[in-house]
Amino acid sequence: MSQPSSPDRPVPMGAPARGQPGPAAQHGPAGERGAARPGPLSGLLVADFSRVLAGPYCTMLLADLGADVIKVESPAGDDTRRWVPPTTKDGISTYFLAINRNKRSVVLDLKDAAGRASAAELARRADIMVENFKPGGLRGFGLDYESVRAGNPAVIYASITGFGTAGGKDLPGYDLIVQAMSGLMSLTGDPAGPPHRAGMSLFDVIAGLHTALAILAALHHRDVTGEGQYIEGSLMASALSGMVNQTSAYAAGGVVPFRMGNSHPSLFPYDPLPTGDGDLIIASGNDAQFRKLCDVLGVPGLADDPRFATNGGRTAHREELRPLLVERLASRSSAEWFDVLIAVGVPCGPINTVDAGIAFARDIGLEPVVSAGHGEKAVPAIRHPVVFSATPPSYPLPPPTLDEHGEEIRAWLAGDPAAPVPPAGAGG
Repeated sequence: MSQPSSPDRPVPMGAPARGQPGPAAQHGPAGERGAARPGPLSGLLVADFSRVLAGPYCTMLLADLGADVIKVESPAGDDTRRWVPPTTKDGISTYFLAINRNKRSVVLDLKDAAGRASAAELARRADIMVENFKPGGLRGFGLDYESVRAGNPAVIYASITGFGTAGGKDLPGYDLIVQAMSGLMSLTGDPAGPPHRAGMSLFDVIAGLHTALAILAALHHRDVTGEGQYIEGSLMASALSGMVNQTSAYAAGGVVPFRMGNSHPSLFPYDPLPTGDGDLIIASGNDAQFRKLCDVLGVPGLADDPRFATNGGRTAHREELRPLLVERLASRSSAEWFDVLIAVGVPCGPINTVDAGIAFARDIGLEPVVSAGHGEKAVPAIRHPVVFSATPPSYPLPPPTLDEHGEEIRAWLAGDPAAPVPPAGAGG
């Protein structure tokens, strides 16, 4: 991500020169070990003080792309190590495994002077620091942004909170609470039933994605100016951004959305509809797709009916249109309709279980499952979601056991240049 230097932009004292690697690439484990891992973020050191989901997901994405991520854990370890079931056959939490590959684990007890000193030294050497403590929680350990910046002015310091650092700083930042307080749960579920949570921790994941994007933007800014900076994300802000059309309905239109089950407020058909043997999702996003649907179903006249000829009309008259479509769909199975409709360009799909979803991804060539690590330590994992033509993700390290790399990392942080810190791509 380096850019040519610009002589009219000064570099802050203590910051790396423009277009040069940061402190980790010059002095960190990768530099002292020799060759760093391949990938577009190769040579960057990430001090990962986060736990649970949003932060670890963010840092795993960076690690997949070559960053050297050191996961700092308390003596008890990341909470998700104990979030079970499900587990592997060896009793390891699959939740923890999902978001911690390509990292090295070190236990640093921040209540202990030696642990604090090692943590401060890691932050001083890092290109990027990620944390999701309660707002202000690291100040007492000398690991808040201002303290870290004093010794490492080029650091990119990313904090993820539940509700920000102002009026919501004392609120607990769990995804379920944010789903409730953001309004998402009011939109999820049957109109006649209670609100429901999403089937996974949606806003933790979105916040992790937003933070990773912000880190990359800050890296570019540092390449151009030499300046590090503080990044603040929150689950609540990511929720309101991630709810896109629903939050825009109120912000721009003054309309309070309501839950509609599986229906879409602005499109129809955009629902699961019953066929001869089960439901099929049909997503008609425009008038041309609806006309094709009608032709295949043998009711071409519906596309010319004034009630249904436009998307606005179909949405307004959905209760009249639905039974007309369902009547025709009953004549074949969902698998048969899927083949016929896809062939003519009508978006549709079955409602799969997770295992069937992974199998389908494999069948269409997405290769969804990779091995993180090598040999007996290898762990099956879901691959990085983006394909790169020149700098592909890699998966050299399985999720670490607690303090798996602690001895080597603590020795390196203590200043021993001969400490046998294994290369990040050594497979553990």
